[in-house]
Amino acid sequence: MSSIGIPGLILILVLALVLFGPKKLPELGRAVGHTLKEFKNATRSLTSDDEDDDEEKKRKELAAKEASAKTTPVVSEKEAAERERIEREVREKMERERLEKEIREKLEQERLQMEKEQKNA
Repeated sequence: MSSIGIPGLILILVLALVLFGPKKLPELGRAVGHTLKEFKNATRSLTSDDEDDDEEKKRKELAAKEASAKTTPVVSEKEAAERERIEREVREKMERERLEKEIREKLEQERLQMEKEQKNA
């Protein structure tokens, strides 16, 4: 496959200028542009028919998902709230147990220290 390149493009433009003349060249350009625009619109309309069908299916699927999502979060929100409550209770219980353990250790240290003081006295 060969490409035209800049020199080939310049040659084609010069030949077009010589063949059609400077007055007809702008008209020819407009005609080619108009033809390409019509072709592009025609291909879009053909593909948009298929895309419309696909988009309609996607919209229906999305609507179905949204409808099921509206009912699902109510249950999951309740479950999430219950889970958070349980986690909070567990954390509070663990913190309470840790504090109780620290207090017992401090009481034991104070008891041992008092016993030492009594033996020394």
